[in-house]
Amino acid sequence: MSDASEPVGPRGGSDGAAEPTTSGGATESDQSADAAVAAVGGDQDGRRARVVLVDDHRMFRTGVQAEIGRTAITGVEVVGEAADVDQAVTVITATRPEVVLLDVHLPGGGGVEVLRRCAPLMSDAESPVRFLALSVSDAAEDVIGVIRGGARGYVTKTITGTDLVDSIFRVQDGDAVFSPRLAGFVLDAFASTDAPPVDEDLDRLTQREREVLRLIARGYAYKEIAKQLFISVKTVESHVSAVLRKLQLSNRHELTRWATARRLV
Repeated sequence: MSDASEPVGPRGGSDGAAEPTTSGGATESDQSADAAVAAVGGDQDGRRARVVLVDDHRMFRTGVQAEIGRTAITGVEVVGEAADVDQAVTVITATRPEVVLLDVHLPGGGGVEVLRRCAPLMSDAESPVRFLALSVSDAAEDVIGVIRGGARGYVTKTITGTDLVDSIFRVQDGDAVFSPRLAGFVLDAFASTDAPPVDEDLDRLTQREREVLRLIARGYAYKEIAKQLFISVKTVESHVSAVLRKLQLSNRHELTRWATARRLV
């Protein structure tokens, strides 16, 4: 369930956030910590990356925090969380992390809006804030949109903890990081100097409406969409009605043909 209305801010001992774990001095503890480092993919040379998690699903943020936020093991310190665009801009500005893990679909305008409002932080020559998109979506327009917005990479939520930690450090170093099949979208989009034409019809839809559109086009039932997006069936119906109205279509069959013609499925 989305918790966009819940205030989420910089993490610290006073708000119940988990403190970084440290290994003990005993040989057995050291061996356990070393094993954990190898398993999670942490950096054993003392590297650190301060990270903000931006995602509108609290359970997902909690899972990522548990997976990568053991600072003594992974080298990653989660310094803040946010559930929507306004919270994200506030927390990122306050904490100035090295890397932001950014979901594409967020209440308040989506990941692209966060990137737009944080542009001055990304262009800071001395301590730039870098963004790595972490999303369930593998749609080409989502990938290209956030990369054009300034993100340094895009990985899907199927990524392992080991690979995510590695991706964070690579983005911190200024590298570009993509899940394997997504790199092709970026190469195709930027293969020429001419930007692809803007799809004015698609631009009329909100990020959530696009998400519902793709799932409808893939044959999902309303109940399945509601379960996957953590929203009610009534909300799904409202989004579908809005999409049909904005695109001037009559039913889900026309909607599926429309999405297929634009390679959104």
